[in-house]
Amino acid sequence: MAENAKHLLIVDDEAALRTAIAERLTDHGFAVEQAANGEEALTRLAEFAFDIIITDLRLPGIDGRQVLEAALERYPDIIAIVITGFGTVKDAVDAIKQGAADFITKPFQFDALLHVLRSALEQRRLRSENAYLRSQLEERYRIDGIVGRSRVMRDLFQLLETVAATSSTVLITGETGTGKELAARAIHHNSGRRGNRFAALNCSAIPETLLEAELFGHVRGAFTGAVATRQGRLEQAHKGTLFLDEVGTMSPALQAKLLRVLQEREFERVGDSHTIKIDVRIIAATHSDLAKMVAEGSFREDLFYRLNVIPVHVPALRERREDIPLLVQHFLQKLGSELTPPRTVTVSQEAMRQLMGYSWPGNVRQLENAVERALAFTHGRSQIELGDLSPEMQAVASAHEGGAVWFPDEGLDLERYIEGVELGLIRRSLERTQGNKRQAARLLNLKRTTLIEKLKRLERGGPGAN
Repeated sequence: MAENAKHLLIVDDEAALRTAIAERLTDHGFAVEQAANGEEALTRLAEFAFDIIITDLRLPGIDGRQVLEAALERYPDIIAIVITGFGTVKDAVDAIKQGAADFITKPFQFDALLHVLRSALEQRRLRSENAYLRSQLEERYRIDGIVGRSRVMRDLFQLLETVAATSSTVLITGETGTGKELAARAIHHNSGRRGNRFAALNCSAIPETLLEAELFGHVRGAFTGAVATRQGRLEQAHKGTLFLDEVGTMSPALQAKLLRVLQEREFERVGDSHTIKIDVRIIAATHSDLAKMVAEGSFREDLFYRLNVIPVHVPALRERREDIPLLVQHFLQKLGSELTPPRTVTVSQEAMRQLMGYSWPGNVRQLENAVERALAFTHGRSQIELGDLSPEMQAVASAHEGGAVWFPDEGLDLERYIEGVELGLIRRSLERTQGNKRQAARLLNLKRTTLIEKLKRLERGGPGAN
């Protein structure tokens, strides 16, 4: 099969007709997959960026209109052809309004279908339009800059909204680049403290000798260079929220002082004996396994439990690949508006498949950088092609064929990577079965009890979890 073959999904509950069409389209150079119902079609659409979808309107359960809506919402550039044995003018008009490229009624000649497909492909090739911006991102798929529609992200949005209504201390875990600070800001901006300051401090980015002064402030003459009294982040965040990123890098001495703040809600500036009362919400974040650090003696157990009142885990991008098209749209909107002059750019389905197949060790932050780089390499073109992606991304097998593993310069944490893949597969099986653990276990050829035990272990002690 040619490397540039168009990937096509045909959805029809008539097995004989579906198979016959699939075989003939394969003979004409298409890479064809089949789905017998709407549920199966939605699963395949979540896993792979097809170029074309052909769907019957009358399907058991989830009907063709819902499949069409889901396909166009996820991939605005996809070519959608609707077929039905109960065709009416109204059906045709509704399907075209919904975004279908064309409509064909049963029975039909295969040549007629082939003509419709080729015409639609040619129209897309000639058309330079804002396909991704045509499908506007809806508010239910984002919260304060965090974008996603996958089950794990919907669960995260719900948790953030619940947590925001409290004043409890929060510990956010997740790999580097997943958006832990965005989650912290979302909690603050949806809380009763939103009218006051959100102060952020990256504990790993400041030398230990200066971190204490940055956190607590100092008085004039407290140390060399302290020429004036200065407020620390704690005072700046009074009545608001203090976000402590990479809290696991704090020294034992500073951990003890932070513990006192959490317990007594008071502190002293460096070089001062005057106690300052404080009303501040602490949100801490880390990519490290703090529970493991406690066991090793490098992090205080009492501080860990004070911070981990409400744990929030931000999933890695490889655990929610179905969100990649939505994220790409989001970044193209943002970056396209910053160009001079502003312009709209789409992504070819071939390039999208590569993006969905990549392992993303740097998570969402790396995806944004990749989109920005690809945009620069378009040289004014209206679509990002495969050749605009970085060499390592071009070399990756598509998600449909099995993703390749990218090795960072510092090496790969094999155990952590495998646990992440395993957890991702379990979550995808649960999403496909709408949370039914027995059916999910069957998909993975596991016993139900084994799946439950694995899920508990991985969510408790897996990558970035506590």
